[in-house]
Amino acid sequence: MGCTTILVGKLASYDGSTLIARNDDSPSGVFTAKKMAVMLSNKMPNVYKSKISHVSIPLPDYSYRFTYMPNVSKEEGIWGASGINEHNVAMTATETITSNPRVLGADPLVNYQKAKGNKKAVPGGIGEEDLVMLVLPFIKTAKEGILRLGALLEQYGTYESNGIAISDKNEIWWLETIGGHHFIARRVKDDQYVVMPNQFGLDVFDFDDAFGEQKENICSKDLREFIKDNHLDLGMEKKFNPRLAFGSHDDSDHTYNTSRAWFIEKFFNPKTFTWVGDNADYTLESDDIPWSLVPERKITIDDVKYALSGHYQGTNYDCYGKNIKDFKSIYRPIGISRTSFLSIAQIRPYVDDKIAAIEWVAFGSNVFNTLIPVYTNVTKIPTYLNNTTLKVSTNNFYWNNRLIGALVDAHFQTAIIHIERYVEKTMSKNYEFIKACDKEFAINNAIKVLEVTNDKIASMMEEETSKVLDKVLYDASNHMKNSFSRSDN
Repeated sequence: MGCTTILVGKLASYDGSTLIARNDDSPSGVFTAKKMAVMLSNKMPNVYKSKISHVSIPLPDYSYRFTYMPNVSKEEGIWGASGINEHNVAMTATETITSNPRVLGADPLVNYQKAKGNKKAVPGGIGEEDLVMLVLPFIKTAKEGILRLGALLEQYGTYESNGIAISDKNEIWWLETIGGHHFIARRVKDDQYVVMPNQFGLDVFDFDDAFGEQKENICSKDLREFIKDNHLDLGMEKKFNPRLAFGSHDDSDHTYNTSRAWFIEKFFNPKTFTWVGDNADYTLESDDIPWSLVPERKITIDDVKYALSGHYQGTNYDCYGKNIKDFKSIYRPIGISRTSFLSIAQIRPYVDDKIAAIEWVAFGSNVFNTLIPVYTNVTKIPTYLNNTTLKVSTNNFYWNNRLIGALVDAHFQTAIIHIERYVEKTMSKNYEFIKACDKEFAINNAIKVLEVTNDKIASMMEEETSKVLDKVLYDASNHMKNSFSRSDN
């Protein structure tokens, strides 16, 4: 699916936390209802069964408690998407990425084959439906997660090209699949951030490290031979560029993918490069926009939310811009209409491990929503986040976000002020709640403190979201085309 990912190393973030964030976007024309849930320790089955690929995979006899973001409908499986486990390891999966025919011809995707005639059905590989459920409940560190996922990919293969992030309080790792059974992974440097816009991203890789200490690089056991045997290295220099070897370079990338990296990196590094004009170092259609950069200033939760809400503000390509008819909709927005949810997993190094993990969550189009922080070391999730229904309802955060977005979108210029005030008020209160909870936990070291705080935040958010829904509905109602009064004569 068309997601956007931002990874922020601990020295690049405002408070020393590792941050992994992703917009989970539904396919075109689809709006997938999501909720937040928690799976308790040792509640995973002995065997995992995928609905899409029909593959069955034995699981370890233990599992750790973890949060996840499942689909409300179970027709296509769980789709755990993002979460944090009890060891403060976070995972977001997946960022759909692109590849090229040479890679897919050399190592074809492992697709499910239906039974036909006398031939039995053949299971496919693993994919976005499965990855969080197969990895997150069973790992204690980010690197351990990469090694487990890599082994699963080598054994079972995959039916799609994906990028996956796994983090703990010290490290962030990014893994990209290559064809059906191969993969490559890099540790994000502590002082850098990464932007991933549905393209194969890695632009540097150290094979000596990957086949040595694996400090910052890990890959399939036979990747060197795979590259050589299939003539995949397209670089003219000695340094190997994975993006050239394994990625795509299609015209559609320039309207759908590269423009998103351009907007976000321009936001975090406005002075590092020239981004606009005839002498620009990088444009919206550049294929060589860096995978990672040192930001010009430290990055906050609010910055990540703003970047992942982007619709090319301040440019001629802003789909909500005034009187710019010729350029609108040329480039795919980051804050798109069909975003299911946004998750920012924050692992804080300066507090007790029991309160270190916070997952910031929003539903619907990010242009029109706000974040709610959830302490994840808990046994239950607030009802407002957990009770999403398949039918439209104002009793949960998901549908309220969807309704607000649709109303404001239609009357952007007059109604967006309500969203701006809503975000400022709720985020201020969120930070206030977190500060108070951290202090209380230091006195009363109990999970109950976290669960009570989560419920308080959810109650505040329900109240404020109801208020802003009322305001934008009122505004939209006043701008209906059939409005009329006697004073209009």
